[in-house]
Amino acid sequence: MKVRIPTPLRSYTSEQSVVDADGATIGEVLVDLDTRYPGLRFRVIDEQGRLRKHMKIFLNEEATRDLGAAVAPADEVVLMQALSGG
Repeated sequence: MKVRIPTPLRSYTSEQSVVDADGATIGEVLVDLDTRYPGLRFRVIDEQGRLRKHMKIFLNEEATRDLGAAVAPADEVVLMQALSGG
C-alpha cells in the first residue's frame, strides 16, 4: 500500500513523500515502515505504543487513531504531523 509521509518526517525516507508499506493493520504498517526507515515509527508512536498527540493518521481520507484498524493493499494511509510556531 502507499503511505504519504509529511515533510517533517521525510528525512527518514530519503525525502520521499510517498512510500510503500505492508501490513494488515495501521500498527503493522508502522512497524513495516520502521523496518524500512528506522526511527520513523518512534516519531509517530510514543513509548506506550500510542499515537503521539501531534500526529494524525488518515485511512482513505478518514481520520483514525485506531492502530488496530484493518488495511488492505489498495488502501492509502496518510501520516500528518501538526506544526506549531509563533
